[in-house]
Amino acid sequence: MLDKYRQRWPWFDHVMAAATRYQDKKGDYYGAGITYFSVFALFPLAMVAFSIGGYVLVNDADLLADIKQQISKAMANPEMATTVNQLLDKAISSRGTVGVIGLLGGVWAGLGWVGNVRAALTEMWDSETPDENFVKTKLGDLVALIGLFAAIVVCSALIAVGSSPLTKRLIENAGLGDVPGLRFLVSAVTLLITVFATWVLWTFVIARLPRVAFPWKNAMRAGLLMAVAFTIFTQFATLIIGATMRSPAGATFGPILGIMLFIYFTARMLLFSTAWAATDPRNQKYVIPAAPDPVVISPVVRQESDPGRAVAAGAAGLAAGIGLGALFRRRR
Repeated sequence: MLDKYRQRWPWFDHVMAAATRYQDKKGDYYGAGITYFSVFALFPLAMVAFSIGGYVLVNDADLLADIKQQISKAMANPEMATTVNQLLDKAISSRGTVGVIGLLGGVWAGLGWVGNVRAALTEMWDSETPDENFVKTKLGDLVALIGLFAAIVVCSALIAVGSSPLTKRLIENAGLGDVPGLRFLVSAVTLLITVFATWVLWTFVIARLPRVAFPWKNAMRAGLLMAVAFTIFTQFATLIIGATMRSPAGATFGPILGIMLFIYFTARMLLFSTAWAATDPRNQKYVIPAAPDPVVISPVVRQESDPGRAVAAGAAGLAAGIGLGALFRRRR
């Protein structure tokens, strides 16, 4: 029945081909690997962010005093509040060391992360990639990481420009806040801008991170598929995480579990979208098939019997038969 529908609907055939490719190439396994390396790379990035925060606080005494005051109010034990504030002062004083270690660790972890992501996306292509030396591979990963960072900055800028709070503030300053239906229009435009920004980001990821060279435009359909799925998933994830954080256990373990699940499902959607691009008929000519296994020629040696010996044995048997026959006739 599936074969019949696949022949009738080309889009359904493409979906089934992408799903088959995803399963054959262990998409869930690679999604778990991407999740591990992504969480691992968050720690040096958090150190860099903490260092930046330290430089901001050391130059803003009022903000630092306000944060310490909020900590004192949140802590029921005054001694505990004093200890936390002292730890905050020590962390700010060591902001330079933390920043350098975090930056170096971020570069190292980032190269490992982007290398594993590229390997997982390339696996969805089922394509043979040329062997490169270590230095050239790492330089390519560094270029891909810088390009990905630039794409994220552009995507974030587009989302910030079209964000609802900023747009609403501009509308209120223009005196158009009471126009009926304008808020729904703003929400729709914000959603479209978000989808467009993520479309640009995911198209870049699908087109440039795999180690398979193919045109940018051939990844736009897969990028749009990923952008729509990611936007829908983000909305559901926001509701689920918000509901989970209301419980004490959720407030304790919810953030890290939420980050892991969010990265895992995002990685799976990205791998499926890459498999969609790889199984697109337009992209089949860019796939380099793997070299066949070497042919092993093993000669078979059989020992044949000697023809002369076979004839002699046959003649001897015939003579013996004739002799025995004559002997039996004489006795009769």
